[in-house]
Amino acid sequence: MIRIAITPEEIFPNEPQIITSLLSHGWDKVHLRHPNAALNDMVRLIEDIPQHFHRKLRLHGHFSLCYRFNLGGLHLNSRCPLPPDGYTGPYSKSCHSVDEVTACKDCDYITLSPIFDSISKPGYLSEFSIEELKTINRMTPVPIIALGGITPERIPYIRESGFSGYAVLGALMNHINDTKLFNRLITEFN
Repeated sequence: MIRIAITPEEIFPNEPQIITSLLSHGWDKVHLRHPNAALNDMVRLIEDIPQHFHRKLRLHGHFSLCYRFNLGGLHLNSRCPLPPDGYTGPYSKSCHSVDEVTACKDCDYITLSPIFDSISKPGYLSEFSIEELKTINRMTPVPIIALGGITPERIPYIRESGFSGYAVLGALMNHINDTKLFNRLITEFN
């Protein structure tokens, strides 16, 4: 299964070290979300991550940085719904309904949320049944990544539903200040 970590809205202290740790432990990608970050802050963040991990980073904004660094692509969302003109690299997209999933044909993967009630966004509740999730996963050739309320205990359900992987935000990033728990969680998500 593909494992993706998504950063919270704000850049946090020691973020380059946290990202390096995740990628060193075999996580496939880290999405740099940070919707309110200044361009210079994003540049510093990326520069502080070892260059051999840059291809595993995906941007949720500040798309021009993909040209400056050798990054792993872009992630389209409601804030940044289209890639820049002329962009031909890999991209993924946020989806929140069956209609959005079926409309995605050119992405290398999509995230579908919320699969469970969100941890990082209180009140953002899941409305998908397991039968609907299995159907969605069978009907599209694009890999679907489960997002929303993902915890280690829910990984068997994600597998059973036919997802290609999962993306984690709240269950992981809410514990970045507790090094011992954070490091345990990095390995528990398998």
